[in-house]
Amino acid sequence: MLLYLLINVFLLEIKLMNPLVAAASVIAAGLAVGLAAIGPGMGQGTAAGYAVEGIARQPEAEGKIRGALLLSFAFMESLTIYGLVVALALLFANPFAS
Repeated sequence: MLLYLLINVFLLEIKLMNPLVAAASVIAAGLAVGLAAIGPGMGQGTAAGYAVEGIARQPEAEGKIRGALLLSFAFMESLTIYGLVVALALLFANPFAS
């Protein structure tokens, strides 16, 4: 229900603003989320691979490696959330709408 209301509000906003600005905003929002997910996704894969390798070499250091891995995952995921915030700002609080 809430998603339906958000979509209707968004479509109403598009009807009220310049169609070129609306189209550019949707494309920019998609690019923001897509590009913001590429870097952290690759980084998380690399970090997990090296963590598994490190645990395989030194099983006694598993706790320290896992703690550092989870902390780094949290920092990497925050970068993706920043991209989502930019996309939501472009879609719902568009600074370019006239």
